[in-house]
Amino acid sequence: MDVQLYVYDLTRGMARTMSRSLLGIQIDAVYHTSLVFNGVEYFFGQGVQTCYPGSTHHGQPMEIIPLGRTQLPLEVILEYLESLKTIYTPESYDLFAHNCNNFTNDFAMFLVGKGIPEHITSLPETVLQTPFGQMLKPQIDASMRSITQAPVPPQKVPPAGRAGAVASSSSASNIAAASPGAAQTPAMRIAGNLDNFDSTSGAHGTVHNVTSISALDNLLDSAKDTCAVVFFTSSTCAPCKIAYPTYDSLAVEHPKVPFIKVDINAADSIALKYKIRATPTFMTFLHGHKEYEWTGADPSQLTGNVRLLISKAFVPHPHAQLRVPSLQRGSLSPVLFPKIPPLDKLTAKMGAAATSPAVTALKAFLTHRQQDGAREAPLPDLPTISTWLRQAPSVLDSSVLFTAYDLLRAALADPRTSGWFAEETPPLATPAALLSHVASLPEGTAPYALRLVALQLACNLFSSPLSAGAVLASQLPGIMVRLVTQSLLDTDHAPVRAAAASLAFNLAAANYRVRREEEREGVGEEVQVELAASLLETLGAEAEKGLGGEGGREPNPVLKPALYALGYLVYFARSEGEVWDLCAAMEARGTVVGSREGGVARGSGVEDLVRDVGELLGKGLE
Repeated sequence: MDVQLYVYDLTRGMARTMSRSLLGIQIDAVYHTSLVFNGVEYFFGQGVQTCYPGSTHHGQPMEIIPLGRTQLPLEVILEYLESLKTIYTPESYDLFAHNCNNFTNDFAMFLVGKGIPEHITSLPETVLQTPFGQMLKPQIDASMRSITQAPVPPQKVPPAGRAGAVASSSSASNIAAASPGAAQTPAMRIAGNLDNFDSTSGAHGTVHNVTSISALDNLLDSAKDTCAVVFFTSSTCAPCKIAYPTYDSLAVEHPKVPFIKVDINAADSIALKYKIRATPTFMTFLHGHKEYEWTGADPSQLTGNVRLLISKAFVPHPHAQLRVPSLQRGSLSPVLFPKIPPLDKLTAKMGAAATSPAVTALKAFLTHRQQDGAREAPLPDLPTISTWLRQAPSVLDSSVLFTAYDLLRAALADPRTSGWFAEETPPLATPAALLSHVASLPEGTAPYALRLVALQLACNLFSSPLSAGAVLASQLPGIMVRLVTQSLLDTDHAPVRAAAASLAFNLAAANYRVRREEEREGVGEEVQVELAASLLETLGAEAEKGLGGEGGREPNPVLKPALYALGYLVYFARSEGEVWDLCAAMEARGTVVGSREGGVARGSGVEDLVRDVGELLGKGLE
């Protein structure tokens, strides 16, 4: 897709004619910018907004600048846009420090690997360097707010299809209409075209309107190992409308099941094949065969029959009956290390490398973030930084190499940065190269500071859903587990052990989320086995030492994340899988329970967690 920068003048020419007399300097415009691609214009004002290109109240752009092409899938772009929305909120808008041009610069960096022209991003600083600019700042900001944060009329907001998704179901369309300018939800992004279903998409989680026998057969074939529901209706059937809301709701509730709707007035060949004589008629299919048929628009009957079908098609996991509230209610939010180090002291250790453009840009970015607080700094030149970071292990002495890792670690806490690195080619190539370097060092030879920062850097790769997904799809889990295994038993450095346990939790929690939401494993079983073995060895060592917790003392920092990590590795795992074989061989339940009996968990606030993980292991190993 081609990406264009639309440049507007908020003053409509007044800046050019009046700036010198007011400010003492000449400025050509007060810039407002947006990005246009795939027939949609994206900009920041009242939050992240969208419109048809050139249809805002700013009129036509004064300039259109081609920025290049992006090869990124639209689904990935929209997911990254979600992370930008957490930073570019309506409340955070500031004409001088956090404006549309900052948003456009960040978004462009992700899409095409470069920001927007510097004369646009530097204009606020130029104005504020003048005495009158400083004096008039509050008045200028207040006067421009109604212009920069004006809403987009609903008729100028592109429908879901134009924003990147194919046409979705009525419920998804209603969401889009009710939220002008909002980015699409995952359900909207995967929804199939209702008029011309693409049988190769395999998209479930919405209601599929079909009008041909081949489209219906393709959907039923996609569900031959599970189940499907077909609703035969007609445009003239008044009772059918009673069942529509319930049917749509059931489709959302069960995204792995195709819910199909056939209007027999538009699909008489389907009606003839299935001998439909009245509407509404419902049919359920189980494992490729017709199971049940009924007529009538009774929502309760529809709900009951569908749920009975689901229970036959998807046998619940034995763990679904267990009561383990610590795991059921435990937070899956990743452990992050966002603290910004003393930048001057850190970069001083680099020697001559501190003056390189990449280090200077990273330092400026982190300084802005630190000073501005919630108001995030514009992204630096990440491609240049990436190139320098990959060379860092060969440029910097091993004793100070941690400084480069620490700069990246702090930057990755920003989801915009981690999202950008997630779309490198290959994904996360730069962090993977740095982490692989540390993991490949002979055991005991990696300096303490380097190991600690590498573990924290790895944790921060989970700062956005986009980068977390890229981690699981890459070779990084194996590298991360090697780092964890090398560090968990480091009795001389408690911070290293704590960071390793946190990384183990992040990896196990991310895998568990995929397991529950997508019914597949996020990482390979061999990686899970290696991680589980390391965690059990660590928990056993902690129990033997009786560290922390006794007599009301503070617990050691390893126990809780390690227990959670082990719990999420086995919770809802395949009962005949290798992880459970390992737990049996290593007497996992005895190890976990031993942490309580040995005093490690007493008074530490993790007694319930020990009980629940022990209960889970006990049931799973019966």
